[in-house]
Amino acid sequence: MTPEPVRVFIGYDPREAVVYHVCCQSLIEHSTIPLEIHPVALRNMERFYSERHVDGSNAFIYTRFLVPFLCGWSGHAIFMDGDMLLRSDIAELWERRRADRAVAVVKHDYRTKYPVKYLGNKNEDYPRKNWSSVMLWNCAYYPNRKLTPEFVAGQTGAYLHRFGWLDDAAIDDLPPEWNHLTMEYPAREDAKLLHYTVGAPCFADYSKQEGAEEWRATLGDVMKGHD
Repeated sequence: MTPEPVRVFIGYDPREAVVYHVCCQSLIEHSTIPLEIHPVALRNMERFYSERHVDGSNAFIYTRFLVPFLCGWSGHAIFMDGDMLLRSDIAELWERRRADRAVAVVKHDYRTKYPVKYLGNKNEDYPRKNWSSVMLWNCAYYPNRKLTPEFVAGQTGAYLHRFGWLDDAAIDDLPPEWNHLTMEYPAREDAKLLHYTVGAPCFADYSKQEGAEEWRATLGDVMKGHD
């Protein structure tokens, strides 16, 4: 039986394009299963999605919620922010999918230590902050059919990032090591996914944080063969 590739959607922001490519590289380097990688890039969605929101610190802050729509409301898929580095096999996360849940996330409960983050963006606290930065979607879960381009474009960030269209029981838990927030949390060697949520190591102000050397080493792998 031919294995079906795992659909992985990664947030892409042209202001920090390098982080997307490093994230992809780390994903490929650690995966033992076939991958189908999609950039969540606003430019690629202009034919069916019109961004009406004027808030948000990255270009994919709302389009991440279109993953079930992009998958035709079938099967499962993974979304992750671009400013991430995989340390472990994505197959481990993929094995946690469930038919009776709409989505699985790391349920962070914290207040940020940094009111300003990369590129001078405000880093505001709000309920369920960063829950949506890694999502294991059950695209076929019926209430997720609400997430059409028109619906997403018309909703507030508070509604979407708090999963307002779902009952809480439909939101499954992922272990915290699958979305470890560097600089916000104490360093942990067992983190399977590093999330440089305050700022990636490509920015000078964040070049010495936890996992920065790993990030630069992976960037070196991306650049191999480049003169």
